[in-house]
Amino acid sequence: MSTVNPSPLWQPTPERIAHARITKFQAWAAEHHGAPAHGGYAALHRWSVDELDTFWKAVTEWFDVRFSTPYARVLGDRSMPGAEWFPGATLNYAEHALRAAGTRADAPALLYVDETHEPTPVSWSELRRQVGSLAAELRALGVRPGDRVSGYLPNVPQAVIALLATAAVGAVWTSCAPDFGARSVLDRFQQVEPVVLFTVDGYRYGGKEHDRRDVVAQLRGELPSLRAVVHIPLLGTEAPEGALDWSTLTSADVDPVFEPVPFDHPLWVLYSSGTTGLPKAIVQSQGGILVEHLKQLGLHCDLGTEDRFFWYTSTGWMMWNFLVSGLLTGTTIVLYDGSPGHPDTGAQWRIAERTGATLFGTSAAYVMACRKADVHPSRDADLTRVRCVATTGSPLPPDGFRWLHDEVSEDLWIASVSGGTDVCSCFAGAVPTLPVYIGELQAAGLGTDLQSWDASGRPVIDEVGELVVTNPMPSMPVRFWNDPDGSRYHDSYFDTYPGVWRHGDWITVTSRDSVVIHGRSDSTLNRQGVRMGSADIYEAVERLPEIKESLVIGVEQPDGGYWMPLFVHLAPGAELDEALLDRIKRTIREQLSPRHVPDEVIEVPGVPHTLTGKRIEVPVKRLLQGTPLDKAVNAGSVDDVELLKFYERLARERG
Repeated sequence: MSTVNPSPLWQPTPERIAHARITKFQAWAAEHHGAPAHGGYAALHRWSVDELDTFWKAVTEWFDVRFSTPYARVLGDRSMPGAEWFPGATLNYAEHALRAAGTRADAPALLYVDETHEPTPVSWSELRRQVGSLAAELRALGVRPGDRVSGYLPNVPQAVIALLATAAVGAVWTSCAPDFGARSVLDRFQQVEPVVLFTVDGYRYGGKEHDRRDVVAQLRGELPSLRAVVHIPLLGTEAPEGALDWSTLTSADVDPVFEPVPFDHPLWVLYSSGTTGLPKAIVQSQGGILVEHLKQLGLHCDLGTEDRFFWYTSTGWMMWNFLVSGLLTGTTIVLYDGSPGHPDTGAQWRIAERTGATLFGTSAAYVMACRKADVHPSRDADLTRVRCVATTGSPLPPDGFRWLHDEVSEDLWIASVSGGTDVCSCFAGAVPTLPVYIGELQAAGLGTDLQSWDASGRPVIDEVGELVVTNPMPSMPVRFWNDPDGSRYHDSYFDTYPGVWRHGDWITVTSRDSVVIHGRSDSTLNRQGVRMGSADIYEAVERLPEIKESLVIGVEQPDGGYWMPLFVHLAPGAELDEALLDRIKRTIREQLSPRHVPDEVIEVPGVPHTLTGKRIEVPVKRLLQGTPLDKAVNAGSVDDVELLKFYERLARERG
């Protein structure tokens, strides 16, 4: 990592900096809480981690968090795991998510878009009314604080309403997207034993209808904890026998009643990708998510009542929960239910145009797919309202930064962000007042003491190290479900550096405080002591038009050797001949490192992913080391198990 300072790709104007909410917050916090008035973001960040208690107190005051009962102190216990936030306080997440109904009753809270790309608004008053009606019906069904309520739902308004009604009651929400098969859903929901299940009869994707009634019947049969099933007729079918009808439960005109719950009361359960063993059931709290998301969305993403917030996601990914929290800042959120590339690759840009999105979030993979498909967003759509494009899911390659700058707008704030399901937030990413450098995340988030550590636990600058967080964040899990002694939680993050969160990513923190993500540290490529993240390889190799997708694995062998194959899924019509082999190896040698030229390049029928679209590296590594398929991966967490059988066969043939 070079320490020279290249020119930034983008810089916010002085006017933009002056109007940013984070600038106003800093001035206010300087006046009321002793934050530094000068020194910009770097000084504010330093203060936010040095004075953690004061910073989070300031966040609750700035955003007018309504405590039903006051807190005794901000941090009762700051040890990790087990930090105790705002002990004594009670509040309700849903109350805050619906606050804008009081001042913006007729404005749209939700804009729902399907594959017709025609937006349907749901006003703040209508959202509040339906949440009030459904919360009352949940209580009538006997749902009490702490009970689990589940959704097998696409990204539709009913999913948002069900989540908010669940939170209003003090129950615990959990959801899966309807493209998940029955086994994947049961691996998740059986752990938490829901008492209510919201389901659709099917969904539309890629111009086709997908009937899911058989899966729903299987879920009902294998979730004995269910007291009620609610049918949402997305495809227009009748409710199955014994199921309740959505429209009946949401027809009353009643104000929502918000149950005050302790700050650390569970809000929802999210799931790790579950590539090995059962997915981890990650529990996050009402208060922790509330204050973390107010900070992240209100300060870092600079969202307010005039904004429209669109992120392409599904209910099975933490970004959906993050999107819903846009309501906390009074922002209109855009829900898109459909294929990201229907009827063509440029679809998401047209949705951004049709909905007037000001912050458009998508995956790095989608940006690179647009680049390869020769999409021209600003030529083909009116994107003048889009002031920020944010990406996550994997590191945005340098070519992706350049393409967004060239093809969307030269005055575009590009926010590559990185966090995790584990905290349902970002460790590093968007800062509206900082420049954007190609290939870099702008900075670590406020209140997040993000560092890069070497193997002996020393912080390093301008060097690759482990991503660690040395102080607690409010949205860190309060626990894992079914982990009574906390051992699984501890082993997931705290077994390498006691008392310090180790996330499992290789990063570089640069001398200008920006951050570069290199990929997962547990699938890192380590050749002769030189470490490289897999993302670096993908970024270089997938520029070649013949390569549709790739997967690189570093396999430690019993004799002390190291085998590093590169698997390539070729574009239609391409052939892995000597000329292409030579270009692949030359690309890696010249652009990255001669040490990381693969030992072999192997054509494969496809690259396996988790259900949230991440390449599966560690389980493939385990297969190549001889682990049986059923031990190497949870089959229900994978998009195509047949692909994994190819790697298992390869390992067998290689002995």
